[in-house]
Formats: sequence, C-alpha cells, structure tokens
Amino acid sequence: MTKHNPKNERLKRQYLAYLREAKRQSESSVDGVAAALSRFEAYNRHRDFKAFHHQQAVAFKRHLADQDSRATGEKLSKATQHATLSHLKRFFQWLAGQPGYKSSLQYSDADYFNLPEKDARIATARRQRPVPTLDQVRRSIELMPAATDVERRDRALVAFVLLTGARDSAVASLKLKHVDLDAGVVHQDARDVRTKFSKTFSTFFFPVGDGVCQILAEWVAYLREEKLWGNQDPLFPRTQVVVGEDGRFEPSGLEREHWSSASPIRRIFREAFAAAGLPYFNPHSLRSTLVQLGEKLCQTPEAFKAWSQNLGHEAVLTTFNSYGQVATSRQGEILKQLTAAPGREGLAAGDLAAMEALERTLQMLRTPAVQRALAAAGGGPDGT
Repeated sequence: MTKHNPKNERLKRQYLAYLREAKRQSESSVDGVAAALSRFEAYNRHRDFKAFHHQQAVAFKRHLADQDSRATGEKLSKATQHATLSHLKRFFQWLAGQPGYKSSLQYSDADYFNLPEKDARIATARRQRPVPTLDQVRRSIELMPAATDVERRDRALVAFVLLTGARDSAVASLKLKHVDLDAGVVHQDARDVRTKFSKTFSTFFFPVGDGVCQILAEWVAYLREEKLWGNQDPLFPRTQVVVGEDGRFEPSGLEREHWSSASPIRRIFREAFAAAGLPYFNPHSLRSTLVQLGEKLCQTPEAFKAWSQNLGHEAVLTTFNSYGQVATSRQGEILKQLTAAPGREGLAAGDLAAMEALERTLQMLRTPAVQRALAAAGGGPDGT
C-alpha cells in the first residue's frame, strides 16, 4: 500500500510553510493541521489532491464519526471532528487557488467538510469550566510546606500565579530581573518570556492579600541574598535530580536553569490542591478567579479596563468572552436577588452607579464606529 504521494507531500510542505510564515501560526497549530491532512490521506489512500471530489469529503466525515479516540477509547468527540474538518476545509480552499489546481478544484467543494449545524453547535459550545474561589487558592497556599528549597519554590510559584494571573509558559521562562517588588509589578518581556502571541506587557500585582505577596517577596529575597543569584537567573528554577543511594532518581535542591516546559508547574498545582482536599484546578483557571474578583471590585469601565489590561488583554471584550462567565451558583444568587428586589429602587447607590456605567459602556460598544473597529480587528477570545 502506498505510504505517501510525492505531489501531495510537496503541497503539504508548501501549505504548512504558508501557515507558519505568512499566517504566523504556532508550531503546535501547524502540527494540528499536518495531523488532519495525514488522517485524510490515510483514509483516501494517498490519492492525488488534484483528484479531490466533494464526495470524498462527505465519505470522510462519516468515516471520522466512526473512529475511536486513542485516549479514551470512545468515539471521537464533536470538537475533534470539527477541528479536523476545519483544517481540511481551509487547506482545500487554499489549494483551489494554487496554479495548476484552479481548473480541477472548485472553491465551494471544500464546504462539504462542514459538520451538520447541530453537530457544529455541540463542538463549539462554550461550557463552564471549574474555577477555584479566591479562598480555596489561599487555603491551598497556606497548607503548602516550605521546609526545603523545592517546597519553598512550589509555594512561591502558586502565590505568584495568583498575584499575576501569568500563564504557565510565561512563569516557566521568567527571570529574576522581570520582577520589581518595590513597584509590585512583573514585566513580561517577550524577548525573554514565553507570552501568548509574544506580547510584551506589565502586570501589577492583583489585590489578593498581603500574605500572598509576602511569600513571593521572601522567595525573591532568598534567591538574591542567600543563594546570590542575579538578574539573568530563573525566578522559578527547575529541580535538580540525582541518583540516590538506592539507585533511584530523587530531587536534590534547585538547578540554575529554566524548565523546558510547563508540565512541572501543572504537577505543582495538582499536588497543592490535592493536599488541601480540593479537586485539581490548572494554573490557567486562576485567571478566571481573578476576573471574577475584578467583576466584584471594579466600579467603573476604566477600572475594569485596567484589570483586563493587567491580564495582557488588549480588549475588555476578550476578558468577558474568555473568562467572564458567571458561575452557575452565582447566576442563581443574582436572579434571586433581582426577583426579591425588582427594579432599580432596590439597588444600593454603588450598585446603581455600576449599572449605569455598564449601560454607558454597552451603548458605546453598539455604536457603528466601534462595531466596524471590532469587525476589522477580527479578534476573539485568547484564553487558553
């Protein structure tokens, strides 16, 4: 059986280079496209892409729906099917415009990769993810041990994520020079820090408690004053692993190097919440915790804009769309309060002012000029 098609391979390389260089997609995104193309080719027995017919797309959709997931053993999720088919649709739309393929492929043929509308709605539905409360995170930090260098680092790391909402990839690459304790700010410089979309921005410490900030301050002082580390050294160094007397690997202090990935950070969070008797909340979920806190504390559009900007968001709508979902329990509380005190008469002065400010913001967002600007930006949520 043919394992590859030379013509197809050249086209795939050209397309993946286009995504990487022209569309500026990340390597992980490009890898996802490559996997989708390989899956389609394997099903289609590596036929020449020039022989593509829309019936192949229809048949592949049925085939994909019958496939089992290697991870779960169950049928592929609608989300996985949607992602795979979307990659293929965009590829064949691109291919239809390439020299030598314009006469043999129809641009509209790629539309046959679309999922049925009801399946697409299931695949793209926004579902509520578990978010820890501020008290839960604080409690987990309080219970974390701090007897060894590794334990002190782990506790300071969780405290830092709560203070800043920084993404785990950024945390793994931060250096001591990026933290200014006197100003209470972290400079996420994309030249050194692995920020999303390589954005450079400053994050001031969120008001989550003096004790949390003190843990970070003690950690930075320990690295600088006792270990005599400098600006170029990692803020959260990786664990040094040695072979113990029993021949097994074991931790032995800290290594003056950055982590190569964010996996150890997620492990630290898993262990911290488990020790507090709580389910696992990943580091990214603390960004939602901070947004929920901001919704309670911010009384003006300007204040929430500053809060949003502190998370690295260029648009307030990104903060609302990606992290601003009201928890179901809180949703019920709000509706009960509104039912008990209908109308504005039952609102406190602060609540009334906040509502009026929100109404003014919404009116501004509905103006034609703003709508045109949002459409031109073509943004969307940036959350993971």
